[in-house]
Amino acid sequence: MGLKGVNVNAIAPGMIWTDMMKNMPPETLQQMDAMLPYIVPLNRKGSQLDIANLALFLASDEGSFIAGQVIFYDGGMKI
Repeated sequence: MGLKGVNVNAIAPGMIWTDMMKNMPPETLQQMDAMLPYIVPLNRKGSQLDIANLALFLASDEGSFIAGQVIFYDGGMKI
């Protein structure tokens, strides 16, 4: 890291709404939605755009001083 101008970070996503989730049985999705307020403090599923925006930030000049981090992008689940 750093010496070659490369910052290495990892994104650890939580519950992200993806095409894979769209294929889950409706009953399972209903159960997940019912549990959401209890397991995700922000009370919503993340989106693919949420993850993309974080990746873009980390790749930008604004994120140039962040290195060697695992960023939990999970609506507060890890707390």
